[in-house]
Amino acid sequence: MKLAWLRSLETSHQDCVWACTWVPATDRSPGLLLTGSLDETVKLWNTDDLSLVRTNTGHCLGVISVAAHPSGKIAASASMDSFIRVFDVESNNTIATLEAPPSEVWHMQFDPRGTTLAVAGGSSASVKLWDTAEWKLVSTLSIPRPEGSKPSDKGNNKKFVLSVAWSPSGRQLACGSMDGSISLFDVHRAKFLHHLEGHTMPVRSLAYSPLDPRVLVSGSDDECIHMYDAEGKTLFSSMSGHSSWVLSVDVSPDGAAIASGSSDRTVRLWDPKMRAAVQTMTNHTDQVWGVKFEAVGGGVRGSLLASVSDDKSISLYNYS
Repeated sequence: MKLAWLRSLETSHQDCVWACTWVPATDRSPGLLLTGSLDETVKLWNTDDLSLVRTNTGHCLGVISVAAHPSGKIAASASMDSFIRVFDVESNNTIATLEAPPSEVWHMQFDPRGTTLAVAGGSSASVKLWDTAEWKLVSTLSIPRPEGSKPSDKGNNKKFVLSVAWSPSGRQLACGSMDGSISLFDVHRAKFLHHLEGHTMPVRSLAYSPLDPRVLVSGSDDECIHMYDAEGKTLFSSMSGHSSWVLSVDVSPDGAAIASGSSDRTVRLWDPKMRAAVQTMTNHTDQVWGVKFEAVGGGVRGSLLASVSDDKSISLYNYS
């Protein structure tokens, strides 16, 4: 496994870039890279040369999360202005505007079928589920208070939700919290299943393995990357090597590698079997907020990895 740097765009936005994801190809459009920035804009990029395809505006504060529908036809952006904007990828037209209380949106992701948008619920200690047919709030998954706590306790603030990830089947949802815990839900039954423990600081990023639905990967401010058996409730691997917060993690399409972005300004490629980093990329000059793999041409080999940073840049790498 290896990353090969392809290209970078140094000033992709006018401010820090905090979010990125891939928009799947459609019968009318190739796959695109979607980025969100503190400059209040969302941009779509051609992956061949990182040329700008179009810019989406409308937020009045920084964009902190972006999500792409599996159809490749719509996408969503979440901002510190307390709104989620859903838009048509091809026309850039706004489809829906979802309102959330201040600090209630930190990360979001469409389920694999595209029927539901999960939104990490910030200080409400919950994940909100939006139906994508009518854009209505259909469920709120609340994280239970710690055992023995009282309703008046302020400890639940530590459950501030920072990250969310769907299992490949769409049956389960994982969310990471400020206190280092990870909560698992059965979505169809709207039922809390269990916590996954092991991190000692905020869990900022989660990703399931695309090949093994039991494997959940997490990145935390404790500088560690964990691998869990999400169903068996066990932590079976822990990897360390970053010298600062792990801000983003993703699993390669072939399931054989993990990428991470960190406040230490590096992107690292990890071999889960060796439990070690096998490569460190140092082309960013500030903390790396997002890393995201995408399979090219529907295969698992010849994949791309994108990374975005506070240095306003985007970098693309080939993974093989």
